[in-house]
Amino acid sequence: MTTDYYVHPSSVVDSGAHIGKGTRIWHFSHLMPGAKVGENCNIGQNVFIDNNVIVGDRVKIQNNVSLYNGVSIEDDVFLGPSMVFTNVINPRSFIERKSEYKLTSVRKGASIGANATIVCGVEIGMYAFIGAGTVILRDVPSHALMVGNPARQKGWMSKSGEKLQFNNENIAWCETEQVRYQLKDKAVSAVTSSLGFVRDDR
Repeated sequence: MTTDYYVHPSSVVDSGAHIGKGTRIWHFSHLMPGAKVGENCNIGQNVFIDNNVIVGDRVKIQNNVSLYNGVSIEDDVFLGPSMVFTNVINPRSFIERKSEYKLTSVRKGASIGANATIVCGVEIGMYAFIGAGTVILRDVPSHALMVGNPARQKGWMSKSGEKLQFNNENIAWCETEQVRYQLKDKAVSAVTSSLGFVRDDR
């Protein structure tokens, strides 16, 4: 059957799973019937996507990542090799807790490094950056840089993934984007003009 996406012959896509145009699914991966994957995603080797998981467009999922029931991934997210999601706070093998799954959301443009662990029930904000091996126990603000176990915030990141250096007026410049950012009330945002365009001056 001709499709507008690619699935390696070693992978299993159950009937009912939705896969968007241009998405590529590589070796030994498994998508359950209720999985929804957007367009132009790249799904690496040995990836599992459970029922009721939603993956946005242009998402990159590296090798050995499992997305369990209750996980939601927005557009342009990067999930590094062997990073881990959970969906139950207090699991026991002898007690079924499927009715207690907690929702985990990863917002647009966020990056999660290799071997990081995301404990269920949290929200990772837009363009946040989670360092390799970091353990996330609570919500992460947009643009925040998080490292360590347990996670500690070590700064702020631009949309393009550059660490922001704020001056005394809480303004930072991203050379890659040619965009200014403002830190106000413990939140970071791009500075825009009255016309709605991002300013390109410093």
